[in-house]
Amino acid sequence: MQCAIYKGSRKQDTYLYLAERDNFSGIPENLLELIGQPVHVMDLDLHPERRLAQEETAEVLQNLQERGWHLQMPRQNEWLTTGTWH
Repeated sequence: MQCAIYKGSRKQDTYLYLAERDNFSGIPENLLELIGQPVHVMDLDLHPERRLAQEETAEVLQNLQERGWHLQMPRQNEWLTTGTWH
């Protein structure tokens, strides 16, 4: 399955996968407001054997097939390693 990947302009390390490039019609408006203007990063041929760095491929494929999009958020514990502690 071909998909397009966009990064959010407001939320760092937030990525939106779309089943159809530049088709944001199925994305909830409040989600688009939250992540900011989507910036196209790449197109990807996604199939069950392909490994993704931070997401389960099967879950991404299922979301793309069922609703046309998938949201990848930063891992919850990443803020612990990137913050400055005093």
